[in-house]
Amino acid sequence: MKIDFQHRQFAHCESGVTANLLNHHGFPCSEAMAFGIGGGLFFGYVPFVKLNFLPLTTFRTGPGAIFKKATRRLGIEVRKQTFRNPAEAECELDRVLEAGIPVGAQTGVFWLPFFPPAYRFHFNGHNLVVIGKEGDDYLISDPIFEEIVRCPAVDLRKARFAKGALAPKGKIYYIEKMPNQFDLPQAIKTGIREVCRVMLKTPVPLAGVRGIRLLSRQLRKWPNKLGEKKTILHLGHIIRMQEEIGTGGGGFRFIYAAFLQEAAETLSNDKLSALSDRCTEIGDLWRDFALIASRVCRGRATVQDSFDDLADLLQQCADREETFFLDLQTALAK
Repeated sequence: MKIDFQHRQFAHCESGVTANLLNHHGFPCSEAMAFGIGGGLFFGYVPFVKLNFLPLTTFRTGPGAIFKKATRRLGIEVRKQTFRNPAEAECELDRVLEAGIPVGAQTGVFWLPFFPPAYRFHFNGHNLVVIGKEGDDYLISDPIFEEIVRCPAVDLRKARFAKGALAPKGKIYYIEKMPNQFDLPQAIKTGIREVCRVMLKTPVPLAGVRGIRLLSRQLRKWPNKLGEKKTILHLGHIIRMQEEIGTGGGGFRFIYAAFLQEAAETLSNDKLSALSDRCTEIGDLWRDFALIASRVCRGRATVQDSFDDLADLLQQCADREETFFLDLQTALAK
């Protein structure tokens, strides 16, 4: 059993899954458009939430949010389910596949055998599409891989019920009904307004521009507060969250820049095109941060001096993003 599903490789798992599912059901959509409508751009530094025993730093909205918001804003009816019993979850997955419907699933990367061993760590926010089953193997369209992959049922069961932070609890989701028409301009505007709000007006200092500045302040303190060994461990965790989980700080800015280019055409708004270029420049700044941070982790610079430099670079990111999102709000209002 295999659904006739066009697999396309993308940069980020959930925006890729969302774009692939929308295209399968007849709505032409790029990854960038899915990401933008779904309000995927975000920043959060939450030191009291641990991932692999280290403070959570996130450059994306929570797992499932992009698909949920993009489909809602396009008026698409979806079905989402979580389970307590793995056997029940597998039966329901098989039932939906038998009906010819591709199924999105949230999984834990550590249990997916088609991932190279170096990339199998405990992160439970990875999304993929199950498109069939042959014997004891599921056929999977994972948008970060070039081709369709296979996964033994026992491994997919473990991945769907991985424990720890962001535990997926067997979560699956799929499209039930498409509307007769779409209000794409309104969906774009709603997505942009949401991202501007969370980046500029969050009430707590953990998210958006305020979250970036908080992390900058913490970076300066880590060498004296944590010691060199733990400091390098914390910094390496940020790099992994930025560059290996999803597409990270710079990569997400590049995707959003592509979204603004498409939005400029759809809305006939040249200001969005100019802002797209600025968003790309901000992405380059985030990539500079990751590059310098990786050099520090390899011992190629003194820790305290380098952390001051990294903190300064994060402050630049915060300042640039604050101005960018203020201007984006203004451009959309006109």
